[in-house]
Amino acid sequence: MAASQWSADQVVGPALCGLLARTLEIGHGGDGFVPVRLTVDLFKPARMRELAVATTRVRDGKRIRLADAVVTQDGEPAARASVVFLQPSEQPPGEIWTRERQPVPPSHEVAPPVDGPDAPLWHSDASAEWTRIPSEHENGSRKRSWQHPVNVVDGEGPSAFVLAAMAAEQTSMVTNWSSAGVGFINTDLTLALVRMPDGGGIGLEADNHLSRNGIAAGTATLFDRHGAFGSAMITAVANAARQITAARLDGVIAAANGGRR
Repeated sequence: MAASQWSADQVVGPALCGLLARTLEIGHGGDGFVPVRLTVDLFKPARMRELAVATTRVRDGKRIRLADAVVTQDGEPAARASVVFLQPSEQPPGEIWTRERQPVPPSHEVAPPVDGPDAPLWHSDASAEWTRIPSEHENGSRKRSWQHPVNVVDGEGPSAFVLAAMAAEQTSMVTNWSSAGVGFINTDLTLALVRMPDGGGIGLEADNHLSRNGIAAGTATLFDRHGAFGSAMITAVANAARQITAARLDGVIAAANGGRR
């Protein structure tokens, strides 16, 4: 399940983002600090074999803590990340503008509580229903996902921060998914959080897609059943020669579910 759809020998983006988030949180979290921003650069394919992660603390202040991490494989860097931890405090006074329409999660009937990973649900403006069949949403409208990401480490339940990092990497999917599939591959992820998700599923709603000359930028809002809790942004490069279609994803999901969709 850690293999990318771009290549069977390539580690999928959410797994790398989750691994980096986990390593940084374990090595540099605590003492009242909470992770609020994670930036991951995915500049070289990590292959499906042994890799290592090394971290460095960059700043350790009273209210802010920064750390960096690098994934290496065969002695070469494959990805890097930086994280910002902050100390929570009281809200300042005053009213602040925020977007009026908030993302709406799927109903409990469609997405009942689950204890562990589950296949994602998809939604698009052109389709009125949340479903697990990607081809039902291969259109030119706004996309959404509802996820229960897999474990980064076998047998270890991921933290809320790790879950958010893995879910946020799908910003590339919901913002770059066209009527002909996904033809952009993201080169990075930036995740900003004001709180941790509640653990009952993580939603991702596309906010915008911009692209020209084979370069794309996408933004999305993360939400759970209590409302929006973060924002994510990716940049991506065209990879039309390996365009991923929804029909192909249908087969992957069906195989993962023992032939059931």
